[in-house]
Amino acid sequence: MAYFYFSILLVWFLSRSFLGDAQLDDNATLLAINKELGGVAGWGDNNRTDYCFWEGIGCGINHSLVERLDLSRRMLRGNVALISNLKALKHLDLSYNNFNGPIPSAFGNLSELEYLDLSLNKFEGSIPVELGGLRNLRSLNLSNNLLVGMIPQELEGLAKLQDFQISSNRLNGSIPHWVGHLTDLRVFTAYENQLVGKIPDNLGSVSQLELLNLHSNQLDGPIPKSIFAMGTLRVLVLTQNGLTGELPQEIGDCRGLSSVRIGNNKLVGAIPRTIGNDGSLTYFEADNNNLSGEIVPEFATCTNLTLLNLADNGFTGIIPPEIGQLMNLQELILSGNSLFGDIPRSILGCKNLNKLDLSNNQLNGTIPNKICNMTRLQYLLLDQNSIKGEIPHEIGNCVKLLELQLGSNFLTGIIPPEIGHIRNMQIALNLSFNHLHGQLPSELGKLDKLVSLDVSSNQLTGYIPLAFKGMLSLIEVNFSNNFLVGPIPSFAPFQRNPSSSFQGNKGLCGGPLSFSCANSNGSEADYRHKVSYTTILAVIGSGLAVFVSVSVVVLLFMLRERQEKAAKSEEIKDEETSSQPTIIAGNVFVENLRQAIDFDAVVKATLKDSNKINNGTFSAIYKAVMPSGLILAVKRLKSMDRTIIHHQNKMIRELERLSKLCHDNLVQPLGFIIYEDVALLLHQYLPNGTLAQLLHESSKQSDYQPDWPRRLSIAIGVAEGLAFLHHVAVIHLDISSCNVLLDTDFKPLVGEIEISKLLDPSKGTASISAVAGSFGYIPPEYAYTMQVTAPGNVYSYGVVLLEILTTRLPVDEDFGEGVDLVKWVHGARARGETPEQILDAKLSTVSFGWRKEMLAALKVALLCTDTTPANRPKMKVVVEMLQEIRQK
Repeated sequence: MAYFYFSILLVWFLSRSFLGDAQLDDNATLLAINKELGGVAGWGDNNRTDYCFWEGIGCGINHSLVERLDLSRRMLRGNVALISNLKALKHLDLSYNNFNGPIPSAFGNLSELEYLDLSLNKFEGSIPVELGGLRNLRSLNLSNNLLVGMIPQELEGLAKLQDFQISSNRLNGSIPHWVGHLTDLRVFTAYENQLVGKIPDNLGSVSQLELLNLHSNQLDGPIPKSIFAMGTLRVLVLTQNGLTGELPQEIGDCRGLSSVRIGNNKLVGAIPRTIGNDGSLTYFEADNNNLSGEIVPEFATCTNLTLLNLADNGFTGIIPPEIGQLMNLQELILSGNSLFGDIPRSILGCKNLNKLDLSNNQLNGTIPNKICNMTRLQYLLLDQNSIKGEIPHEIGNCVKLLELQLGSNFLTGIIPPEIGHIRNMQIALNLSFNHLHGQLPSELGKLDKLVSLDVSSNQLTGYIPLAFKGMLSLIEVNFSNNFLVGPIPSFAPFQRNPSSSFQGNKGLCGGPLSFSCANSNGSEADYRHKVSYTTILAVIGSGLAVFVSVSVVVLLFMLRERQEKAAKSEEIKDEETSSQPTIIAGNVFVENLRQAIDFDAVVKATLKDSNKINNGTFSAIYKAVMPSGLILAVKRLKSMDRTIIHHQNKMIRELERLSKLCHDNLVQPLGFIIYEDVALLLHQYLPNGTLAQLLHESSKQSDYQPDWPRRLSIAIGVAEGLAFLHHVAVIHLDISSCNVLLDTDFKPLVGEIEISKLLDPSKGTASISAVAGSFGYIPPEYAYTMQVTAPGNVYSYGVVLLEILTTRLPVDEDFGEGVDLVKWVHGARARGETPEQILDAKLSTVSFGWRKEMLAALKVALLCTDTTPANRPKMKVVVEMLQEIRQK
């Protein structure tokens, strides 16, 4: 018996000894990791030695060994291989950081690991085969890195895997057949890679697959029936591949299916009527395929459907009236098919519909008088059909319309003046190629947000109303091929458009047409009123008498007003000195600056126009000198953006979060002040101004010294800043050379970052027209999609890069009518110019090496400004291309 107790005691002692040694090992490992990563926030604070209480660390029973390590979203960099020494680790999350290099193969030694997330970093190389040894792994996320090569066969050993994500890398080869053998697989995403071949025909056959996302690869072959076999699929995304064959009937077996996106493939055949079994379906997108047959009425049983997109296929027949039963439908897109018949009146019952796109079909009915019963309608696209009859006057009740496309139909009658009531219309009003007659209603001049107006190829008569000068946002107009007469109003948007926009009207005259009104018949100036010479003299004489009398009275009033203003200005000065706005809230994020920043001094500085140093799209920038001597740049949000003041807590949280985002090429907020309805954002003052000033002002000075290496460094820095923003899921709202600031060493810092988070068009805190960006930098698709996107950011960056290469403004009269910098550069070949002729000669002629680098950067800029968003590279790829230029 004594021997038995001795054995137990010995085992206990040895286990305690082992545990103690392991704890010492974990402690030493964590200290080493902390040192390697340059200090992890929340580790070792307040002299706390028990690492189990450090931020992001979780220990096992009795606070023994480290089982959980979460270092996500900390912008860390360094070697993470040391983590493999934490042998008891079950949960490891390193996502949203700046880790690079290969994934440590030693991670394969973490035999207890159940959860591994390395997503949103810069890991490169191939996926380590050693990860196949993690037999307990349930979740593996390697998405959004720079990984290459094939999916290793060795990962077949991950038999317990439930969540497998490898999207947004550069992986090639095919999807291994063994993925279909994973019996516990719930989620599989491999989108945005370079995968080829067929989707395994056993995928989903033995597992309860819930989410499959393989979009943007080069996959071919059919959609396998197996993915629907267990009936558990909820989300299916296969867009932008080369898939063929028909959509399987088995899709109806997945009663919980909520989202189907299979657009941009080569699918054929009809949509299975079993689609009606998917009662949970909210999103069905199958555009740009070769689908045919009739649109099945069974969609009507999918009562949760919010989007139905069947555009650009070969569907025939009528639009099923049953579609009108979809009370939750928000977007119905059936354009680019061969549908005929009338627009079903039942659709008017879809009260939540905001987009109706039936364009480019063969519809031959009329526009329903009650079309505006759909009170949320923003996009009405009925162009390129055979619609007849008149435009209903009730169209003016569609007060939320942003775009109205009725061109290329057989519409008759007049243009309803009620269209002028649609004050929100922004994108386009297109009534071209119809049989409309009568005069242009002056009420259209109230559409002060409208960007594009096209009434060409009709039978319109009369003058272009002077009231059209109220259309302040116009960029494109087309009045051609009508019977209009008189002078073209002297209005900048009209003058900027080519003469072809006014041709085909025999009675029109004046710029931009080549013949003046003095020599034309029917000009408003010459023929509307005929006044005799004697009458003119009489009027002039009477006018002079009145003018002298009025002048005397005006002078007396001016003297009196000047005296009153002088008195008032003295009163205002007294009031300014005695009353300071009450500060509601404020904070300084950088602790060692809190004593140096005086809130009252900041507010005072922004009340003086003499301190204003810049005026941006969203804010005015002021220079503020503190009593301590510290100089700040203070951003005062413009009035149109003050709605965010009513979301004060959200704003403060966002600013505090952004202050923790550390990147060398981003302007970080130092703090904020809120008083009354004004928000002030505090930043470091950068004396070298903006990139726009360097390019377009400094370069014209007599002492200017060409410096291409500096410009290339600036281009790379801006690209790195934007790539980082995209990495952390922030889309910039206003990329321009004016929003790139330069520090004392000319290092670029991208500004206006806070606006990208404080103004969110999707949440109603800003008008989408306000967040489109600066003129000349706005991607062409924004006018149609009204959505700010990462590819849109790439386009705007491309414009900045073209500025750097050409030293030309993004919009310049020298380019010609309707031509901006992008069009001018892309049109060089058509003009017979070489790429060398596009570049700034002061730089490109200095040396062959500079010219070679500039030509290489020009290729990058051309890629960035491609008119098709999908063809533009990601910002992280742009960074790599520019860095390669500098290294060569």
